[in-house]
Amino acid sequence: MPCSLPAMCDAQRMLCLVDTRPAMKSSLAGTNKEILFPYVIENLEEYLSAHWEEDECKQDVHLLKKQSEEDLRQNKPCPVHEVAQTVHTDEEKAIREVVENVLWQMAADRKTTTLKQLQGHMRRAAYLTGRIKGGVYQDVVPAIRRWRHHGLNVYIYSSGSVEAQKLLFGYSVEGDLLDLFDGHFDTNIGAKVESKSYENIAERICCQPDEIMFLTDVTREAKAAEDAGVNVAVVVRPGNLELTEEERNRYSIITSFSQLELSGSV
Repeated sequence: MPCSLPAMCDAQRMLCLVDTRPAMKSSLAGTNKEILFPYVIENLEEYLSAHWEEDECKQDVHLLKKQSEEDLRQNKPCPVHEVAQTVHTDEEKAIREVVENVLWQMAADRKTTTLKQLQGHMRRAAYLTGRIKGGVYQDVVPAIRRWRHHGLNVYIYSSGSVEAQKLLFGYSVEGDLLDLFDGHFDTNIGAKVESKSYENIAERICCQPDEIMFLTDVTREAKAAEDAGVNVAVVVRPGNLELTEEERNRYSIITSFSQLELSGSV
């Protein structure tokens, strides 16, 4: 049944904030779990070996080492970087340690900024060479074009880096879709399960929280957005975690963007 929000149509400015996670299925992208996640796992060691001496790779590894040290201080079980990236006498051992750490973080479905940065750099190389393309559900593009026609601004808020978002939609199976979005946010604005993050975004885009509709398939994120005063709809996509009966009763549920009727004026 279509999800209609007539109370929001009177807002002076209507904004729609959509969620996407490049490492897994999301409300927008349909093939990311099957393509991007395995791509990083299968090509990580090769990528590190090829780019080990480059400044960008050195920075990625340095930040991973810092994250590992912070995890140890917090008594989190994680691999330890015993060989600094700047020590070149045992490069293979250092690369193995980085691989071990990254694979552990991915298996734990961690959302650390350091992990997302490295993944983003790997995907950028893959997108630019045409080895992968971003997958988008068929209902997404027509719906967003319709919303924009009605005066809505559309933003992305993702645990994936802004760069990763732009690569996914800039090199999608439907071509360059970046003109559909008015801006991008990642975990630098705050964690997606913290209500303060949504308050920060509302302030950044100069609008009130109740003028925002947030689309997500993760109920913890939905609750955080609601706590900040943001309107929420939970998008159910094939392959995502099943919602409990309580969650289905609490949130507006849609299975396609075409079910969400939004309008606004600028």
